[in-house]
Amino acid sequence: MTQAEIKLCSLLLQEHFGEIVEKVGVHLIRTGSQPLRAIAHDTGTSLDQVKKALCVLIQHNLVVYHVHKRGVVEYEAQCHRVLRMLRYPRYIYTTKTLYSDTGELIVEELLLNGKMTMSDVVKKVADRLTETMEDGKTMDYAEVSSTFVRLADTHFVQRCPFAPITDNSDTGPPPPAPTLVINEKDMYLVPKLSLIGKGKRRLSDEDASGEPKAKRLKHTDNKESPHPKAGQTWHSDKHQATVNAAPELRNKSSITTSLQRSLPVGYNISKQVLDQYLTLLADDPLEFIGKSGDSGGGMFVINLHKALASLATATLESVIQERFGSRCARIFRLVLQKKHLEQKQVEDFAMIPAKEAKDMLYKMLSENFISLQEIPKTPDHAPSRTFYLYTVNVLSAARMLLHRCYKSVANLIERRQFETKENKRLLEKSQRVEAILASMQATGAEEVQLQEIEEMITAPERQQLETLKRNVNKLDASEIQVDETIFLLESYIESTMKRQ
Repeated sequence: MTQAEIKLCSLLLQEHFGEIVEKVGVHLIRTGSQPLRAIAHDTGTSLDQVKKALCVLIQHNLVVYHVHKRGVVEYEAQCHRVLRMLRYPRYIYTTKTLYSDTGELIVEELLLNGKMTMSDVVKKVADRLTETMEDGKTMDYAEVSSTFVRLADTHFVQRCPFAPITDNSDTGPPPPAPTLVINEKDMYLVPKLSLIGKGKRRLSDEDASGEPKAKRLKHTDNKESPHPKAGQTWHSDKHQATVNAAPELRNKSSITTSLQRSLPVGYNISKQVLDQYLTLLADDPLEFIGKSGDSGGGMFVINLHKALASLATATLESVIQERFGSRCARIFRLVLQKKHLEQKQVEDFAMIPAKEAKDMLYKMLSENFISLQEIPKTPDHAPSRTFYLYTVNVLSAARMLLHRCYKSVANLIERRQFETKENKRLLEKSQRVEAILASMQATGAEEVQLQEIEEMITAPERQQLETLKRNVNKLDASEIQVDETIFLLESYIESTMKRQ
């Protein structure tokens, strides 16, 4: 765990959960597994506060615990899950795109609360959707439940491990901590729940039928089947991967041309045209699609590693071009293509003057985008009898760039926090005015009264608020863009390490 990653984890924990949780979480990230009393002693925090902080971290799947043979319970931070908090906006946006507002709110509730039962999620989302509807309209629990089932089927949400039911006849001492288990085949199995009712509005005491609130609550209690895991908690499956490939290839690593009938009906692609498309993809020098054998028209396979490697290389080239210019990018592509080149060869192939080529090579070398390999002709390693070859280690360069991306995101978060802190008084005043306006509008205040309240914020203050909003939006957008690069580089590094 690098210092840049630890700093980013610290900022994320503090922003989402506060200082105490951040202190406990970062301590575990730095030290590894620790028992409860050691955490309290090392952080200078009371046992009660440490327990509450650990409860929050465990609830959000950011800390796990292990019971050792001696009965000591140790807690361990999950650093990679803390860093995934950067991706929460992307998860929510993707769910909204695929499953509309209902799916978006289900995932948002699970991300905000860490773990929830299905019935609690359905009720909360139905209530939130009802509040946004016109008067007289409500969201049915059954509709939210069906969206939840679709999310589970596509692995956007999954069951949490649970403590198995033990035999009460066992008179032995209870374990120091429960052992959580789950069967892999049950991770996406939705319990049979019969949720009857509709969403409720917080400000109304009666529903559309005119029934009192207490009576309506009695009628709309969810009826759960006697399923042994009906009260099981769920959380968002943040490792769900989406392959941006052709629909037929999206769910299969390989297909044959004889599977033409399994293509969507609307495609209307003949076998001859399909063969041409697949042949073009297989002949592409990027090698995203590979072909093996000729029986049945051949077997076509998606090579995700090649795709990730090409995207990572393109990202490195883009960064070099932005930092050092197009000539450096040309040299980088040349060294990448030729594998190993001497300085004179770089000058000749790139058609760049010797002095400029030397300066550019040294710039990229100092920034670790390229590396220098020495091949001695004699055992004494004399410089006059040694080949000095420039080469590109894409994996090493990707790790270096990933480290810089972590630092960049941390800087963006700190800048956003600074902007908000500098305008804290103005933001609080704006929130008070908005609350007063909302209250007066609800009671039917006149337009003149509302205008007087709005004038409590002067023109310069409104301009300052607009500038702040614009700056924060830019910082948020930049944070999401850098996280896209982080996701790409992490995926490439993970794929490469698995192949080694």
